[in-house]
Amino acid sequence: MIQVDQLTKIYDNGVKVLDITNLDIPKGQSFGLVGNNGAGKTTFFSLLLDLIQPSSGYVKNNGIQVNTSETWKPTTAAFLDESFLIGYLTAEEYFYFIGELRGQNKADVDALLAKHVDFFNGEILNKKKYLRDLSKGNQKKVGIIAALIGNPEVVILDEPFANLDPTTVNRLKKIIKDLADDPNVTVLVSSHDLVHTVEVCNRIVALHLGEVVKDIQTSPETLKELEDFFAV
Repeated sequence: MIQVDQLTKIYDNGVKVLDITNLDIPKGQSFGLVGNNGAGKTTFFSLLLDLIQPSSGYVKNNGIQVNTSETWKPTTAAFLDESFLIGYLTAEEYFYFIGELRGQNKADVDALLAKHVDFFNGEILNKKKYLRDLSKGNQKKVGIIAALIGNPEVVILDEPFANLDPTTVNRLKKIIKDLADDPNVTVLVSSHDLVHTVEVCNRIVALHLGEVVKDIQTSPETLKELEDFFAV
């Protein structure tokens, strides 16, 4: 599903922030990306989404090179941060707007929202509040659920557990696990939280200074292996 070859990102000051020789993420995999601040996680996701241009190499999504064609976009959804939101819309207005982009009618969107009403915890829907006035955690809830509209084949979430309370984190982990159970959906999650990432992903890749330093199929030993690695 996702193919990376000789991918680098070097900024004008000469600093190389990403250097991935080869990485394949097959269809249906739940893929976790971990690393310290500055490891290159958000840069990698930004390249996957054609938000920035690579210095060399390429990313392919379902066989399509993302920076030379837009035909991959209808099957891919993401939430990286609140810049993906439209601050002057209410949550409902935003969901319906994304639904229109994804070819979903109001009933389709309402059905999805009804499935995740517990995730919203009574703090978002029917509040007549603009997205810009919501807390960081509630903005994140909106962005995550909006990324599920239209049944995308690829879902990319950057630091989805940050700014969420423990109850919401548990509900989010169930949402991600349910997505991962679908063999037609590829889920990519980046996080500083090793425990949550190991719990929801069946493969973990660790980045350090922009390079892949570990590539692990999740097992009962994975968490300790990662904790030991990052303890050094």
